[in-house]
Amino acid sequence: MDRLFKFLTIIFSLGIFLFLAIPVVKIITSTSVSNLVSALSDKAILQSIILSVEVSFYATVIVLVTGVPLAYFLSRHNFCCKAVVEGIIDIPVMVPHVAAGIALLMVFGASGELGEAFKKIGVEFLDTKFGILTAMMFVSAPFLINSAKEGFKKVDVRLENVSKTLGANSFWTFVKITLPNARKDIINGALMMWGRGIGEFGAVVIIAYHPMTAPVMIYDRFNSFGLSYAVPVTVIMIITSIVIFSAIRIINNLFK
Repeated sequence: MDRLFKFLTIIFSLGIFLFLAIPVVKIITSTSVSNLVSALSDKAILQSIILSVEVSFYATVIVLVTGVPLAYFLSRHNFCCKAVVEGIIDIPVMVPHVAAGIALLMVFGASGELGEAFKKIGVEFLDTKFGILTAMMFVSAPFLINSAKEGFKKVDVRLENVSKTLGANSFWTFVKITLPNARKDIINGALMMWGRGIGEFGAVVIIAYHPMTAPVMIYDRFNSFGLSYAVPVTVIMIITSIVIFSAIRIINNLFK
């Protein structure tokens, strides 16, 4: 029975891994080095990739500051309508992202309530980096918040109580005890959010077609010129993502 279990585990694991890996390997090997070099020399492509990585990083930092406290509060308190609050947090993951983009456009567009308010201080969202950041934040924030919440749940409340009995206030208990113990889940959630933001298309294309992020650039090249022009951009994006996230995970594992 043990051998059968191990065999089935290996077979199923190999099956899902190949399902995920084969398309990635296929697209990476489907374009020549010369095409990649040519794509890398295209400033528009490089700018779109840098824009995606940069704005998604900023979105992740903002949600780290605002979403982690929310995750901690949800992990420690039960209150009326908590399920509704958690459901609202999960909505961006469930709804079509084009629909999310339309919803954001109604709020942050030129005629939206927040759009009009921000315009008075010189901030506009339609076809700007602010619009891209808003779209990335909206669709990817649940990954960080939910991961951080699960991380905080794993931290024994008794450790926090001991810290407080030794004279530490709630803030320093959170900083010294709770955050370090939940660090791995928070970092994993941040990575998931960053990666999801980089790859976001549906919400971004509705509120900010320009400046083009990498996914929008891929879509534009595919629609305008065909598959052969979209593949090099896709390959560069995939390789960039693999390098970034592999490096961060290695660093994270070094500081366990």
